[in-house]
Amino acid sequence: MDRRSFEEKRIETGKRLGIDPDSIPRHIAVIMDGNGRWATERGLPRFYGHEQGGKVVESMALHCVACGIEYLTLYSFSMQNWKRPKDEVDFLMYLYASYLENIRPLLMNNNVQLKHVGRRDPLPETVLEAMDETIRLTGTNTGMVLGLALNYASRTEIVDAAKALAQEVKDGKMNPEDIDEQTFSNHLYTAGWHDPDLLVRTSGEMRISNYLLWQISYAEFIVTELYWPDLKPEHVDEALIQYAGRQRRFGDVKAQTPTQG
Repeated sequence: MDRRSFEEKRIETGKRLGIDPDSIPRHIAVIMDGNGRWATERGLPRFYGHEQGGKVVESMALHCVACGIEYLTLYSFSMQNWKRPKDEVDFLMYLYASYLENIRPLLMNNNVQLKHVGRRDPLPETVLEAMDETIRLTGTNTGMVLGLALNYASRTEIVDAAKALAQEVKDGKMNPEDIDEQTFSNHLYTAGWHDPDLLVRTSGEMRISNYLLWQISYAEFIVTELYWPDLKPEHVDEALIQYAGRQRRFGDVKAQTPTQG
């Protein structure tokens, strides 16, 4: 198992890419888009695109581990995706259940901890069982957190947090004036995580798609025309180099290094 520290990996990555290790993002969030179009343009059923996309998840995760990324959150299936054709959704659920079982050795060998980001209902029992067991097995790993945004919608997440806070106020556990940004963040699905520094979207679409709306308030955006199944480690390196060249001010006039704030 890889026990190198995040700092050691970032130093190695900085040397390899010629960038300041402190400019490497701690948290990368990805909107994985274009699986279906990738397959359609090749005259293949959309299912093949989803299968290929799953393989890219593994290579992406491994590369981010090696680069010293602390959190990698992947937008895999939104709550709106239930509107897709039933046969496609059924195949995706089958794929998730299988994938969540098969990825366990990779996660364990690389000290990666899996976390679910989203609502459990109405995910099928087969998916929940596979996910829960993988989360349990990787729960003591101390390396990168792989967040799987599955059955996720950011507005729903914010509503869930508001409801939880309202209930705590109703129960007398806190006063309304005690609620601040940090308290609210602590009631999101990503409670305790570092907010995304970098948001990457594939397939060239220029929209956020109801993804981590609270958390990406100061994230840098990179949009690539590549479909998710075409993404390779060298494209991740290119994104890291581009990110390292950004100046992040967080509302100030003085630029900070990309991972500050």
